[in-house]
Amino acid sequence: MWQLTPQSRIFLAVQPVDFRKGIDGLAALCRQTLHENPLGGAVYVFRNRTGTTLKLLAYAGQGFWLCTKRLSQGHFHWWPTAAHPSVRLSAWELSILLGNGHADRAQLAPAWRPVSYEGASAA
Repeated sequence: MWQLTPQSRIFLAVQPVDFRKGIDGLAALCRQTLHENPLGGAVYVFRNRTGTTLKLLAYAGQGFWLCTKRLSQGHFHWWPTAAHPSVRLSAWELSILLGNGHADRAQLAPAWRPVSYEGASAA
């Protein structure tokens, strides 16, 4: 079973992709455009030109998962712009994106914060 964890590495392809591509075509885009190894255990997120559909590609040790989400109405409201071909997302940000929210506007707790307790000595 495939699941997102806080430790998941998630790469979002900034430019739209031709969604006639299947697993092999998207894996080739990972290698050639994103300069990533699709067999490395990361999740790759792609969007179609009209912004109505997302595809997620992930390798799970024995094979690939290819998941598709197509909105029944409208389009995905948020999509990042960047000079690089991909942007890193956290698992929380991907969850917000899949729910058609604005990941850059969400007020999320920091991914990491120091934990302290009373009686701890300062280093």
